[in-house]
Amino acid sequence: MGDCESVAPQLEGEENLIAAAKHIVRALGSNKNLTKDVKKILADLGSQLSTMATIDDEGVEGLKSGIEEHLSVVEEKIMSWETDESMIWDSGPDEAFEYLSAVDEARKLIQVLENRCLNGEDEKELLRRAHDVLQLAMQRLEEEFKYLLVQHRQPFEPEHISFRSSEDDGVDVGSMVSFGDESFEESARRDSVSRTSEECIIDLVHPDVIHDLKCIANSMFMSNYDHECRQAYVIVRKDALDECLFDLEIEKFSIEDVLKMEWGTLNSKIKRWVRAMKVFVRRYLASEKWLCDQIFSELGSANFVCFVEAAKAPMLQLLNFAEAISIGPHQPEKLVRFLDMYEVLADLLLDIDALFPDEAGSSVKVEYHEVLKRLADSVRATLVEFKNAIATNTSTNPFAGGGIHPLTRYVMNYLRLLVDYKDTLNLLLKNDGSVPVLLSPDSSPSTEDESTSNDFSGGVSAMTLHLQSLTSILEANLHEKSKLYRDASLQHFFLMNNIHYMAQKVKNSELRVIFGDKWIRKHNWKFQQHAMDYERATWSTILSFLKDESNSSNSSISRTLLKERLRSFYVAFEEVYRTQTAWLIPDVQLREDLRISTSLKVIQAYRTFVGRQMYHIGEKHIRYNAEEMQDYLLDLFEGSQKSLHNPHRR
Repeated sequence: MGDCESVAPQLEGEENLIAAAKHIVRALGSNKNLTKDVKKILADLGSQLSTMATIDDEGVEGLKSGIEEHLSVVEEKIMSWETDESMIWDSGPDEAFEYLSAVDEARKLIQVLENRCLNGEDEKELLRRAHDVLQLAMQRLEEEFKYLLVQHRQPFEPEHISFRSSEDDGVDVGSMVSFGDESFEESARRDSVSRTSEECIIDLVHPDVIHDLKCIANSMFMSNYDHECRQAYVIVRKDALDECLFDLEIEKFSIEDVLKMEWGTLNSKIKRWVRAMKVFVRRYLASEKWLCDQIFSELGSANFVCFVEAAKAPMLQLLNFAEAISIGPHQPEKLVRFLDMYEVLADLLLDIDALFPDEAGSSVKVEYHEVLKRLADSVRATLVEFKNAIATNTSTNPFAGGGIHPLTRYVMNYLRLLVDYKDTLNLLLKNDGSVPVLLSPDSSPSTEDESTSNDFSGGVSAMTLHLQSLTSILEANLHEKSKLYRDASLQHFFLMNNIHYMAQKVKNSELRVIFGDKWIRKHNWKFQQHAMDYERATWSTILSFLKDESNSSNSSISRTLLKERLRSFYVAFEEVYRTQTAWLIPDVQLREDLRISTSLKVIQAYRTFVGRQMYHIGEKHIRYNAEEMQDYLLDLFEGSQKSLHNPHRR
C-alpha cells in the first residue's frame, strides 16, 4: 500500500505544477517586448509542458490499475479469515499484525478513491468493493475484540470478605421484648471492610492482551466503526459487572419483592448490600474505569462513555434496592440498617462523583444523591417511630419479680448501638435533609467533663438531646408500669432496678461521653432514693414490732404484748422472706448493697430487742438467732421463691 499511497499525491502534485507552469508561460508569451530568442524558448517550454500533461493522464490510468490490484490483495487477506473458524489472535502476533495491516490498507484505499472523486462505474465499483471489504473486517474485529475481553477476563474474588457467612453472623436488633445484653454484644459488631483493600486496583482483563485490545479499538474508531466497538465493549463488560454482583451475592429484586420480605431475610440482604457496596464501587468500578482508560485513552471521551454505559445498570440495581428499603416501613429495628446504608453511601459519595463526573453519568449521580437523601429521611422517621414505640409500650400485667423490664434492656442497648453512629446522627438530626450530608472522619463532637457532649458550636449536641429525651420517655413509661404492682415496696424495687440498669449502661459504655457525668449522678441518686423508699415501705412496719414501748416490764400484760409483737414480727418476716426471695436484682453489686443495708437495719433492731426482752419473752419463743436471720436475708432478691416452714431449717 506504501507505493499506492505515494503515487496519488505525487501525480496530483505534478498536475498542479504543470498547470501553473503553463499559465506562467502563456502570461510571459503575451508580452510584446520579448525578443525572438526568448519567445522561442517559451514556445519550446509550452510544448514540453503539454507533453508532460499527456504523460500524467496515462499515469492516472496506471494508478487505477494499481489500486484495483492492491485492493484484490487486501480483499484476499481479509476474506481468507471468513472461512476460518479459529480466532486470529489465537494464531499468534504475526497473523494479528498482518490482519490489522490489511484493514489499514483497505481504509487508506477508500480514502484515496474518495479523494479522487472518481465518476466512472468501474471506479465506483472499486469503492464499493473497498467498503465491503472494510465492513467484513470490522465485523471480524468486533468478534475478536469480544473474544479477547471474554477469554482473557480475570476472575474477581472478594477473598477478604466472607459474604456467605455474614448472613447468620450475630443477632440483630429485634423486637422490644427480645433484645437483651447477650444479644447486644453480637449485634453491635458493625460490618466493615478496610479501605486499603477496597481501593486496590485489579486487572479485570489480563495485561498481556491490553495492547491488542487497544489496537483493535483504534482500528475500528479510525474506520468510523466506533459505535460498534463501544457496543461490543459494553455488552461484554456489563455481563462481567453483573457476574461481580452475583459473586458478591447481590440479587435482583423489584421494589415489590423487597417490601414483601420478612425482616430476618431483609436484614441479611441489607448486611450483604452494605459490604458489597464498598467493594463494588471502590475496587471493582475503579478497576473497570482503569480498564476503559487503558483501552480507549487515545480515543477522546470513549473511555468515559464505555465505562458509564457498562456500569450504569449494575449501579442502578444497587441503588434500587436502597430506594426500596427507604420507602418501606420505618420500624425501630431497622434504624441501624438504615444508618449502615446511609453511611456507606455517604462514604462513597466522592468516589461516585469522580467516577460519574459529567453529563453522561448524570443519571447515576442524580439517583445516587436522591437515594442518599431518602435514607437520611428514613433515619429521622425511624427515630420518631422509636420514640413513639417507647412511649406507647403498654403492659396489662406487672413484670414478675420486679427485675429489669425487657423494654429497659431494649432501649438502653439500642442507645449503646447508636453511639457508633454518633457523627452521622449528629449531622442528620441537625440537617434539614435538603442537602445530602458527607461524613468527615474528623467530625466527632467535643466533650466536657461535667456536662454532655457538645456540638461544633459549643452547645449540647443534637444526638445528646435526642437520646436524653428517649431515656426520659422510658422513665415515664417505667413509672406507669410500676403502678401495676399493688405492693408499694415492689413499685420502688422495680424502679430501683430499672433506673440502676440505665445508669450503669451509661456509666460503663460509650454512652457516658454522650450523656455526661451529671446525668449519671442524677440517676444514681434516683435509684438510691427508690432503694430507701423500698426499705421504708418494706421494713418500717415490720421493725415497729420490735420497739419496746412498755412502761412496766414485769406485768403479765407487757410480757404478753412483747410475745405478740415478736410473733407478729416473725410472721411478717417470714412473709417477706417468702415473697421477696422471688424478687430479683440481676446486678450482683446492687443486690449485695441492698442486702447489707437491709441486714444492718433488721439485724440490729432484732438483736437489740431480743437482748433486752429475752428474760420477759422466754427462749422458747425465739425462733431464730441473729446469725440465722442474717443468713435468711441473704436469700432475698435471687428470683427463686422460698418459704420458712420449719423455723430452724431453710
